Amino acid sequence: MAKERTLAIIKPDAVGRGLAGEILSQIHKGGFEIIAVETRRLSKAEAEGFYAVHRERPFFADLATFMSSGKVVILALEAENAIARWRELMGATDPAKAAPGTLRQQFGTSIQNNCTHGSDAPETAAFELGYFFSGRQLL
Repeated sequence: MAKERTLAIIKPDAVGRGLAGEILSQIHKGGFEIIAVETRRLSKAEAEGFYAVHRERPFFADLATFMSSGKVVILALEAENAIARWRELMGATDPAKAAPGTLRQQFGTSIQNNCTHGSDAPETAAFELGYFFSGRQLL
């Protein structure tokens, strides 16, 4: 199977609680290569643009506010079957339903405050990687 890339975000709740190092460690242990990384605070407009696919959903405003509430760590990950593997390592969106040992089960406190984001399909990954990283950064 060919290598693929996916976007990962360590969300403000995890960064604020000092969990970024542990999550990065588990990314490395999971066999992912970090192609690009950036730590910053998203503006509300950037968060709204990133999550624009959810604009009509009832949680959109709260999600954009949350994602712009503190620093995030944005990562481009590469591995064989990276999208599915990253989603498996993250666990279910609801930490209460996430499998034991997954990041969200270990560190998440709610559906919104679930520590991590990951692309859900190759097309989504392409958009999300391009949203945060230039082509030069992804070489």
